[in-house]
Amino acid sequence: MSIERVKTEMLHLAYEDSGPKKGEPVLLVHGWPESPRCWDGVVPHLHKAGYRTIAPYLRGYGPTEFRSHLIGRNPRRTGQAVALAQDVIDLADKLKLATFDFVGHDWGARAGYVLSALFPQRLKSLTALSVPFTPGPYKIASLPLARALWYQWYLCSHPGARDFARNPIKLARMQWETWSPEGWFTEAQFAEAAKSWAGEDFIEVTLHAYRSRWGHAPTDPKYDLLNDRYESTLSLATPTLLIHGLEDRCDLAETTDGAGRSFIGGYRRALLDGVGHFVPREAPEETAKEILSHLAYVREARA
Repeated sequence: MSIERVKTEMLHLAYEDSGPKKGEPVLLVHGWPESPRCWDGVVPHLHKAGYRTIAPYLRGYGPTEFRSHLIGRNPRRTGQAVALAQDVIDLADKLKLATFDFVGHDWGARAGYVLSALFPQRLKSLTALSVPFTPGPYKIASLPLARALWYQWYLCSHPGARDFARNPIKLARMQWETWSPEGWFTEAQFAEAAKSWAGEDFIEVTLHAYRSRWGHAPTDPKYDLLNDRYESTLSLATPTLLIHGLEDRCDLAETTDGAGRSFIGGYRRALLDGVGHFVPREAPEETAKEILSHLAYVREARA
């Protein structure tokens, strides 16, 4: 898969562009700890249906680099969801995509919710995988979910942050081994994904994402206006599909119970038996089928 790049205000942003060049664009955004390789089993089905797919490397991952780092300055390695969403808009602008369908897993899903809240005119549809929309500022999790999210509290501690910085692959490996049923990935798949977590930016973006989420690091003033607008959003108008694995041991499946009340433009939840957190890797054909069904439904509704 060839990698292309665009220059945005903040990034040399790398992405993979494949499928029919004149097809309707679908942006596929990965999560943490992941890479665009998570979509490898999904994109052939989208291409066969005539869609063009664009899969960026999020800030901090793989060949995406912060621009000012290249000229000797040291900007904030912001990991907030609003920053990720702005990066998506910057990419779409560079590619001259007035509108697009959006599919996001984990961090990508959070970025999708921000896009729906702040840039609704750009989204034709939203498909979110594994993560619920939670209106307003982050709230303390229920005890069962807090236990599943232990790694976030770990990263908010000074010893945990130092340990992660020494060996980020170790923590990522633990999540792959425990967030889904045993045996779902191969060593080759993990090694390929881990190539995207090799740089210092991955460490800094990860730490800022989770530490700022829970008040242990300052948010980036550059995104304060966007963040304030997002936190005041109580409902989303983009037609939305949520795909969630019933065996997700990170964002538990029950966290999306009743989520439909926050969506005023149409909403459907698809629960996948025997599937954990890494939905597009664990069930690529089922994931693609659900995405294509959603895209067809949205187009029919617009016709």
